[in-house]
Amino acid sequence: MNLRKCVQSRSLILAFAPMDHAQEVSVNQLIGVVEATAGLLERFKSSINRLNVYPVPDGDTGANLSLTFQSVLKEIRESGDGSADIASCVSAISKGALMGARGNSGVIFSQILRGFAEGVKIADESGASFWRGVALGIERGSELADRAVLKPVEGTILTVARRAADVARTLADDDPVDSIYRLRESSKEALLQTPLQLPILAEANVVDAGGAGFVLFIDAIAKVIDPNYQDWDRSWLGSPEGGLDGALADRGSQYGDVSELRYEVMFLLEASDAAIDGFREVWAGIGDSIVVVGQDGLWNCHIHTDDIGASIEAGIEAGKPRNIRVTDLAEQVSEEHWVVAANGVGAPNPLGVSDEGSVTAVIAVANGEGIGRIFRSMGVHRIVMGGQSMNPSTADITAAIDELEAEQIIILPNNTNIIPVAQLAAELSARTVVVLPTTGVIEGFAALMEFDPMAQIFENVEIMSRSVEKVVAGEVTRAVRSSKWAGGKIANGDYMGIGREGILAVEPSLAAASIRLLSALNFPGAEIVTIIEGEGSSQAVTREVSEWLIANLHGVEIEIHHGGQPLYPYLFGVE
Repeated sequence: MNLRKCVQSRSLILAFAPMDHAQEVSVNQLIGVVEATAGLLERFKSSINRLNVYPVPDGDTGANLSLTFQSVLKEIRESGDGSADIASCVSAISKGALMGARGNSGVIFSQILRGFAEGVKIADESGASFWRGVALGIERGSELADRAVLKPVEGTILTVARRAADVARTLADDDPVDSIYRLRESSKEALLQTPLQLPILAEANVVDAGGAGFVLFIDAIAKVIDPNYQDWDRSWLGSPEGGLDGALADRGSQYGDVSELRYEVMFLLEASDAAIDGFREVWAGIGDSIVVVGQDGLWNCHIHTDDIGASIEAGIEAGKPRNIRVTDLAEQVSEEHWVVAANGVGAPNPLGVSDEGSVTAVIAVANGEGIGRIFRSMGVHRIVMGGQSMNPSTADITAAIDELEAEQIIILPNNTNIIPVAQLAAELSARTVVVLPTTGVIEGFAALMEFDPMAQIFENVEIMSRSVEKVVAGEVTRAVRSSKWAGGKIANGDYMGIGREGILAVEPSLAAASIRLLSALNFPGAEIVTIIEGEGSSQAVTREVSEWLIANLHGVEIEIHHGGQPLYPYLFGVE
């Protein structure tokens, strides 16, 4: 159903809360922008995904942005009064963006969209035109996004949004159509400059993926403002291989590289608004990639730093930090993994074993039917479909919690990027919910080896955490573009073995990459090697890998399972 038609029908039904004509137009146009953006992001999400700067096939910015906007539309439809008036509409948009934001790009865009909606509301309430609201909203959105990231890196969506805000301030109100196209063109030019500002983009020959999503957002506004809108050239989205067709990538960079700090620290902080500015200043002196987002006394805090203790102490001084998580960034190679869509072929059945009578229940995130089957066999009570490139939302995990009977629940996110969303869902629940921060399915399997549904939750968490620490995990995937690693060059189509330290093996054949990775993962005293076969694996390669293990790790036990995970032919665990 066309959402704007639905809104127009609702305006006839809601006679008890009538809007004047000008406000109704603003509401319809605001929803129209969200709807048009969602359509463009869905149409071009694969192109944006290919702008991922890593050579692994896990680009997900397009998918995350598309799902974020779909969540906003869903909130408007289901809120009951999301289209009743401008204030309700803006509230629904803000809530939908917060609850549905997926991935780092989705979180930043949620701030941009929130500011945009607020700008339209301010203009409407003052009697100004929708275009004036657009200009105010672009400025407000850029401000909120910049405020969330303490040390913005040039060459990202923040840079593109800031340039759009600067241009929006200069545009006249008397010709909205001309103004929006001038804004769109300037945003595109800012996007094309991102490889000159961020070396990692220039090296990969791509523009910033989040910035590309922002230009589509401006394009969506043009579709709403111009009744004679015509499609335009979007070559800036790149070639089918993911690179730019132009010559920008051959030019030098004038900016420094991204952070080389070792640790990522994240926690929720209960603190007053007045304490946050001082907290940000302390963090500014000990790290970068700082994001502090929140309101009403609860803040989500993120920093890259070499000083873990100081970053946490700053939180203690400002308020009460909780759900503290520290990640060694050397363990993180890629941002997201591709997963099967929740309702797609091969998606794992969300129903696990019954939790009736259990003291503690467990929820796991899974990305393949075989992996889901293993989780169910190990006692998982609910499975949330998802993984890195299709991050489940807070609402997805909250729904799984609500379906269970147990008052104590453990969540296994099985992915670094899903951990913060799982933690937020835990905070929203009235039950006792603990997130065990597993970063992969191998760690999830290890944790479940010690799970006891009749034990208390904190007893379970303690013993499951110890089990996770005993496992060394790795995965094999295939490069989708030429690149470089510490050991030399990566050719398009090479197989890469990835461990916690980063890329550990690059070989032209799947078997060679797998064996080289296992050799790097091996440590004295290894007793069990688990092999999870995914799409692209074969019996011949599995046999070759198994024979190498038998020959080189005497007495080791080998467990082979079919996981069915896409894009990663093999997942390995050594314990």
